[in-house]
Amino acid sequence: MPHHTPLIGTIVAGLVVAFIMGAIAHRLKLSPLVGYLIAGIMVGPFTPGFVADAGLANELAEIGVILLMFGVGLHFSLKDLLSVKNIAVPGALVQIAVATLLGMGLAHLMGWGLMGGIVFGLALSVASTVVLLRALQGADLVETRRGRIAVGWLIVEDLVMVLALVLLPALASVMNSADGAGAGALLGPLLGTLLKVVGFVALMLIVGRRVIPWALHWVVHTGSRELFRLAVLAIALGVAFGAALAFDVSFALGAFFAGMILGETPLSRRATEETLPLRDAFAVLFFVSVGMLFNPSIVVEQPLPLLATILIIVIGKSIAAWGIVRAFGHPNVTALTIAASLAQIGEFSFILASLGTGLGVLPEDARDLILAGAMASIFLNPILFSMIVRKHERADDEGEVQPPERPRLGHVILVGYGRVGKLIAARLAERNVHFVIVEGDAEKVEEAQEAGLSVVKGNALEDKHLLAAGICEARHLLIAVPEGFEGGAIHEHARHLNDKLQVIARAHSDAEVAHLEGLGVPHIVMGERELASRMLTLCGVS
Repeated sequence: MPHHTPLIGTIVAGLVVAFIMGAIAHRLKLSPLVGYLIAGIMVGPFTPGFVADAGLANELAEIGVILLMFGVGLHFSLKDLLSVKNIAVPGALVQIAVATLLGMGLAHLMGWGLMGGIVFGLALSVASTVVLLRALQGADLVETRRGRIAVGWLIVEDLVMVLALVLLPALASVMNSADGAGAGALLGPLLGTLLKVVGFVALMLIVGRRVIPWALHWVVHTGSRELFRLAVLAIALGVAFGAALAFDVSFALGAFFAGMILGETPLSRRATEETLPLRDAFAVLFFVSVGMLFNPSIVVEQPLPLLATILIIVIGKSIAAWGIVRAFGHPNVTALTIAASLAQIGEFSFILASLGTGLGVLPEDARDLILAGAMASIFLNPILFSMIVRKHERADDEGEVQPPERPRLGHVILVGYGRVGKLIAARLAERNVHFVIVEGDAEKVEEAQEAGLSVVKGNALEDKHLLAAGICEARHLLIAVPEGFEGGAIHEHARHLNDKLQVIARAHSDAEVAHLEGLGVPHIVMGERELASRMLTLCGVS
């Protein structure tokens, strides 16, 4: 068997080049997504050198979409989904209609037919799951009111696109028929699709709610972490594939409902942790696969149509989304967040473009414009989103600025509220030591807040969260996160802001201890060493 099979070559080339370009983008203070897209261009068929298999890259990227939506479902309850239905459903439908009409207008100017315009407009109306969720996760907005509206909006868009994919062949047949007869042929596919979607949702809510938690609890009692990880992946991928195979709904929608059902159990946090590494790796391959589709020559050959396409995606439908959200009485910061989230297109757009060209209703030029528009919008979206979030980073969901609590001089900052962090917090509270917790996990933040503790929600690797915790006035920084290498990065950020800070970090291995010592961390606690020392002390051995 040759070692350089297309599958292995695609995975290796995609991840290695994505890492290099992502690191360069990060160094230039750009979103790593930009580097991943450039990596896709570099390994794609339109640039010299190694060419990865685009078909395999797309299939691998689909796994990333499944795992990402599964992860969102873990934190998105049915109650959350229903709470935003009043804005998500009409908002998504109106925004799709506006974007489709804009696309049809451009198609008319290009001389394409009516069906070509409809397909082109629909492709420009639907946002990418991966890009939207990455933007929300990067800004810690997934579990906010704004994040729930955006995710609910995305789900409605997915449902509409599922319906469109089923109806397009029948609609194309009706439009192409000589006598125009057969319009009733649309009724059958429409009803069939609605019944399938309703059937899938009912199955998940009635059967899945019982079977999925039961299966996972059984696996937990086996005591095998490996089997638990395998069970989580099997549920995510199995439900997504089964939903697509049996009910003709998208992989993303199936995975989302599987995660939502599992999210109602106490095991949701552990399931999230187990799927995170694979989720990130395959999400990177999604952006690489998008970059591989981009043909740079279209910039020279059709500059004005391409510019018009990008303006529809980034400006046209974003203005529509902003206006809809404002019309429903939501604050400006919420409207801007939703508008920025949707200012891009992705996976469903590619599927619609492929189906349209296959049916002969969409010109190949239109497909190229869709792919180029997707590439440009995904490139621009992180920049646009970060500008809006930076401007309103201290605004809550009601649009009001919430100044961080100013802690006392010489307080303690505790990073991490896991098993170790909770013990530290309890001891500090007993001794009336003033401290602030920095934690990124929403459930842990809520738990700390319920205990009456002062918490800053966010990643301690970001200066804004350390500043909100009062890093400049703090005396001690206790890094209780389990990853020693992450702790080292937090130490560097913190000491940059306060060089007099006394840092105490946690480590799990000799390698982590050596790494932290090399960074100049003055005090390092390694669990195994402390256990050994305590056990020897108890048995009288000094």
